[in-house]
Amino acid sequence: MTQYLADVHHTDLPADCADWWRDAVIYQVYPRSFADGNGDGMGDLPGIRSRLPYLKELGVDAVWLSPFYASPQADAGYDVADYRAIDPMFGTLLDADALIRDAHDLGLRIIVDLVPNHSSDAHEWFKRALKEGPGSPLRDRYHFRPGKGADGELPPNDWESIFGGPAWTRTRNPDGTPGDWYLHLFAPEQPDFNWEHPAVADEFRSILRFWLDMGVDGFRIDVAHGLVKAAGLPDLGSGDQLKLLGSGDDGTPFFDQDGVHEIYRAWRTILDEYPGDRIAVAEAWTPTVERTANYVRPDELHQAFNFQYLGTHWDAAELRRAIDASLDAMRPVGAPATWVLSNHDVTRHATRFAGPAAGTQIREAGDRELGLRRARAATLLMLALPGSAYLYQGEELGLPDVTDLPDEVRQDPAFGRTEGQDGFRDGCRVPIPWTAEGPSYGFGAGGSWLPQPDSWAGLSVEAQTGDPDSTLELYRSALAARREHPALGAGDAVEWLDAPEGVLALRRPGGFVCTVNTTGAAVRIPAPGRVLLAGSAVEPADGEVELPADSAVWWTV
Repeated sequence: MTQYLADVHHTDLPADCADWWRDAVIYQVYPRSFADGNGDGMGDLPGIRSRLPYLKELGVDAVWLSPFYASPQADAGYDVADYRAIDPMFGTLLDADALIRDAHDLGLRIIVDLVPNHSSDAHEWFKRALKEGPGSPLRDRYHFRPGKGADGELPPNDWESIFGGPAWTRTRNPDGTPGDWYLHLFAPEQPDFNWEHPAVADEFRSILRFWLDMGVDGFRIDVAHGLVKAAGLPDLGSGDQLKLLGSGDDGTPFFDQDGVHEIYRAWRTILDEYPGDRIAVAEAWTPTVERTANYVRPDELHQAFNFQYLGTHWDAAELRRAIDASLDAMRPVGAPATWVLSNHDVTRHATRFAGPAAGTQIREAGDRELGLRRARAATLLMLALPGSAYLYQGEELGLPDVTDLPDEVRQDPAFGRTEGQDGFRDGCRVPIPWTAEGPSYGFGAGGSWLPQPDSWAGLSVEAQTGDPDSTLELYRSALAARREHPALGAGDAVEWLDAPEGVLALRRPGGFVCTVNTTGAAVRIPAPGRVLLAGSAVEPADGEVELPADSAVWWTV
């Protein structure tokens, strides 16, 4: 049931922060795993609210909350039953209102997840569509189709689910006979909306206004590339399973169709009606960064995640190419580049960089020391680049992926399926540690919904606070320096300086240089200036400096 607030208003943020999003550092909170306020083992909105001062001290500008809507939780909340209600496991609309107010009082903005590609099969529209059977007008708001074959026993086309198996599920008619099929690019519990139907567009414009009236500062748009399907839902003509994290191609009939841009132009009009520079961020998996740029043209969305950069290996030449391509693609449309290393769908970068290059979802723990060293360096490089940066909760603690979770505790809906998206995303979703002791290291009084490794006591916020060599204090120092140094933040270009093979040296206008050694051995280079911040100890002497293996240094010049 939709929840309502009788008296809704919000604390306005300072009015002099136009274009705040062009250089913002945005912190992703996965509500299940951030902080548990009521001791039931599951994170919630009161828990997040209690930890907002920590995020303020960390130095971020905004907080992006993964879904907290009413949901059966078939896909950790990305199956929404009611877009205007909070799931009881997370709290109430009053809790959301209080969280937004407190965040604004601290100078933090709130971005909420929006899931427009699909709903839950428990959504009222879909439940009625099934109950009313063939001919129900509500079926036109989804993709219901008769099957192929003599008795309609085959799916309407050859599309496959991102989570594995067919992208179609057959229904039962109210009289019990086999019925039509419905499309779900993800789990069967997540039927895709038909965005050709005007009621769907009307509903989401209303949902946008509901949350903007609540005071949120923006939206992260889930599967932003998937809303529009090619006319006629044509066969793909390939037996290869297409994966969300794969490269895809321009011909995919269900991803990155040009029709999505009309939707986002309409949404931009709504966002621009509200004060305070409200924004929208696209989760758009596209074949190229140039295709990503289409989502952030001046009359569409404000930002798009840079997944091409996220997938770049720890290699100087590859990193430089990805950075140049990103900046070159965004410059013509006037949008900031975004940079991200981890999120709730990929292996944490402290683990991804702990061994040989192996994509964004891996299952091996690797060399922990190597992974952390590279992760710290990669973060300094990311925060030195022009544009906006995204952090994923716990990366500031140097958390690795938990690669050895018992099968029986995993909740990723793709786990156990074959030929689909990797089902091991639970490893990056383990609740984060706040204290060095307790049943859940301070996450909550009642344990945690996924087990935390014993080694995480030493990685907790409590253990790292005040330790100048800790990853947490490195993040705090980097974010403070990024905010204060005039050369850091917004912009659209870098100057590459001469450097040995395997080393990156980039200059930002205004007296800043970042050097990164991606090799496994120390490299001596001329010292560009005075050390501002270093991920590993360095001691310039006689105009030179030895960069440790897999390290980064910020310089004031």
